[in-house]
Amino acid sequence: MKLSDLRRVWQIQRVVSRYGLREFLDGKPRGTTPRGERLRLALEELGPVFIKFGQALSTRPDIVPADIAQELVKLQDRVPPFPGAQARAIIEAELGKPVSELFAEFDEAALASASVAQVHAARLKNEGGELGMEVVVKVIRPGVEKTIAADIALLHTLAELAETFSDTARRIRPRAIVTEYESIILDELDLMREGANATQLRRNWLGSDLIYHPAVFWDFTRTRVLTLERIHGISVRELDRLRALGVDFQVLAERGVEIFFKQTFTHNFFHADMHAGNIFVDASNPKKPSYLAVDFGIVGTLTPSDQRYLAENFYAFFNRDYRRVAELHLESEWIPAGTRVEEFESAIRTVCEPIFQRPLKDISFGFFLLRLFQIARRFNYQVQPQLVLLQKTLLQIEGL
Repeated sequence: MKLSDLRRVWQIQRVVSRYGLREFLDGKPRGTTPRGERLRLALEELGPVFIKFGQALSTRPDIVPADIAQELVKLQDRVPPFPGAQARAIIEAELGKPVSELFAEFDEAALASASVAQVHAARLKNEGGELGMEVVVKVIRPGVEKTIAADIALLHTLAELAETFSDTARRIRPRAIVTEYESIILDELDLMREGANATQLRRNWLGSDLIYHPAVFWDFTRTRVLTLERIHGISVRELDRLRALGVDFQVLAERGVEIFFKQTFTHNFFHADMHAGNIFVDASNPKKPSYLAVDFGIVGTLTPSDQRYLAENFYAFFNRDYRRVAELHLESEWIPAGTRVEEFESAIRTVCEPIFQRPLKDISFGFFLLRLFQIARRFNYQVQPQLVLLQKTLLQIEGL
């Protein structure tokens, strides 16, 4: 092991000790602060890879207990911006020209900053050098690739150790989870890939009045630099502002659900990072508000068999055909062969029936998933890595 790796292991051990995380190994409580909060604070201190891994785990109630999953949702992927001069240097190195020749305007103060990249406002040049279209320029953070590679290697080592010494760990397949997570975070480092994702989503939805995706300017895009049309909307977090404008929330909610189902079952290409920071509202027509999307580093697709099983599960669920839900889980091998279908059916009914007794506005699909996964644990539910992004997106859609 390299000296740098040893230093990182030592740092992790210090953080584990400081926040009393050995409780997760021996079950002995440390201090009065809830364990989920201590874990969240530790992950934030350990940096980008651990923050994003915690965010991924927050959407896996089949793996982590509900109290921890709910706390990990609060993980913030916000870090201080790196200097604008460094961003300028990266842009010039990637695009091969001075920023002054590339853009009519470029703001060195970051518009937004996260652990992997940050965004700067700019304007393209029209013919004759006049001001052109407003754009945003996304730039990968200097040195982040090296940090991510080292931490991913450590996560692989920890996952291998967990599977070697823990029966529980073997059931949840930590090595498969880390491998899936690695592919996701490495994809985020390739802004050409994000540009391609944005272009595909834009093509799928072009002309729709439900959602708008910004155009990509490929002449100003490389692996570490992405230039997109700048959009202006209202964050979905600004509920008071949306209400003041008379936005019809029922229409907005219905359109959000329609977008999810079309992305999943019609296009089979879905935006898998639809948290509130990435979704804005176009309120120019308050009675028919639409969505504006940004940040396309994470997208998902499903196999035809996964699509079919999910569609059949939804259909059976809404028809209260719990036996069919149980049979589908067995047929897809999501739970082990030999499981008594009647017993699993009864457990599913216990979760689902109370939901149908409530008004729609009081139903929490996230809570339903938590309960369903808790019950599925008893039947040795096998984690499906290919469904990680869809489960995450379902929870984010409810949040929206």
